Amino acid sequence: MFTRLSLLLAVLMFSIAALAADNQYVLGVDGLACPFCAFGIEKRLNKVDGVTDIEIDIGDSVVRVTLQEGKTLTEEQARQAVKEAGFTLRSYAEAEGGSGGRDSQ
Repeated sequence: MFTRLSLLLAVLMFSIAALAADNQYVLGVDGLACPFCAFGIEKRLNKVDGVTDIEIDIGDSVVRVTLQEGKTLTEEQARQAVKEAGFTLRSYAEAEGGSGGRDSQ
């Protein structure tokens, strides 16, 4: 009984999170070559108000940033954060349809 209730609660929480209207952005970053580079960018982007998640693909030099509902990341904010981490912003795109941002760039 407890296991079923726990499983149901977990599924419900995941469903609610999936439906949230978070804003997602895809950033192309020049010079992203190693985990240390990724850490520097992640550390700087986490200082931006509203950031809830950052995914970094070193191989593709792409950073996916998720912000709270109602918060935005302007291209200038992204450029400044990436520059302060020691890199160059190559591209900036707002991801389409919430979690479908992996295809945008």
